[in-house]
Amino acid sequence: MAQSTSQTTPEAAPWDAKRHASGKHRLRRMAPWVAVLVLLALIVWGFWPKPVLVETAVAARSALTVRVSEEGKTRIRNRYVVAASVAGRMHRVPFKPGDEVQAGTTVLTVIEPAVSPLLDQRAREQAEAEVSMREAAGKQAAQSMEAARAALKLAEADRDRLRSVRRSGTVSDADRDHAEGEALIKAAEVRAIEFSMQVNDFRLAQARAALARPGGGGAGEWVEIKSPVSGRVLKVMQESEMVVTPGMPILEVGDPLDLEVEAEILSRDAVAIHPGDAVAIEQWGGEAPLKARVRRIEPAGFTKISALGVEEQRVLVLCDLIEPPETAKALGDRFRVEVRVAVWHSDDVWVVPAGALFREGNVWKTFVFRDGKARALTVNAGHSDGRLTEIMAGIEAGTEVLVHPPDAVKDGTRVTRRTGAGG
Repeated sequence: MAQSTSQTTPEAAPWDAKRHASGKHRLRRMAPWVAVLVLLALIVWGFWPKPVLVETAVAARSALTVRVSEEGKTRIRNRYVVAASVAGRMHRVPFKPGDEVQAGTTVLTVIEPAVSPLLDQRAREQAEAEVSMREAAGKQAAQSMEAARAALKLAEADRDRLRSVRRSGTVSDADRDHAEGEALIKAAEVRAIEFSMQVNDFRLAQARAALARPGGGGAGEWVEIKSPVSGRVLKVMQESEMVVTPGMPILEVGDPLDLEVEAEILSRDAVAIHPGDAVAIEQWGGEAPLKARVRRIEPAGFTKISALGVEEQRVLVLCDLIEPPETAKALGDRFRVEVRVAVWHSDDVWVVPAGALFREGNVWKTFVFRDGKARALTVNAGHSDGRLTEIMAGIEAGTEVLVHPPDAVKDGTRVTRRTGAGG
């Protein structure tokens, strides 16, 4: 059996074993080079520049309106500050902002005479001494009056005695004139003392009034402060009862339906605004913008610090609303709005999105989409409303421009449109 098996199995040749061994060795030697080539191919593919995704738009003809936009606020055209007309104690104001008032009818508050101030011990003693002095002066004036009347009586008796002597040469003319004059002088002294007694009585009453401390006056002595116009209370400056002085502001009234809009426009932009320019009032709380017109550009500017800390020269521009809708009646005084004043308009110009333009030195440029690449073009840009810009030269009809191109885009860069972009 062993012999037959060895005869049927052929023996392998020596060169066959060598050939199989060299083929496996060749594969082992080529495997690293294949891996390196694959890695290099992946690296080259990774670094190979890909087209930049961009958004495009087509230059077209359209209407263009240039507007100056700025935050503004509403304000009541005619405001009235009601102030105290006299000094005294003001009653508490019963009105709140928003309450309705009628001109000449609504009593806003009442002012009554103020209570005399309290006297300290020294001031009271001085007032009492003043009263005693005036009383003594009255008694002194009464004694002086008695003496003056007695002197007058004597002077009149002498005058009458001389008048009764009729015989010529008995009494000289000088004595007669002296008696007449003496009687007139004594009569004048009596009248002067009477007047001085009246003055002393008044001063005595004044001294007693300073010493006394009367309460508030009666209802007939109150002063009513009435509303000067029909409208609503805008602001209450003094609500509580207090002692007021003439001219002290109490509250502010006005008609909330008589509104105007004011905007603080930069002076360089206000130069292009003129009375009568159309205005769109936006962001006021309603859906549709309100129509308005410029009424006045104030001639004097003022300095205002911006949010970035920059000093700016601004000018107040006042606008009148044109037939505001019913919903606009909800607007009140000092409400914030967005004011957009039209300063230039054209019905038919070439326009591109403002984001398609950029400055390079002193010229405007844009990237156009041509054969899958971005090409830089110099254009002549005109007016702009911040969204669209007028192109006066440099772009042909139907030219496709890149909108807000990324920084990676240069002249000749391969680009591709985003999905859904114009083209």
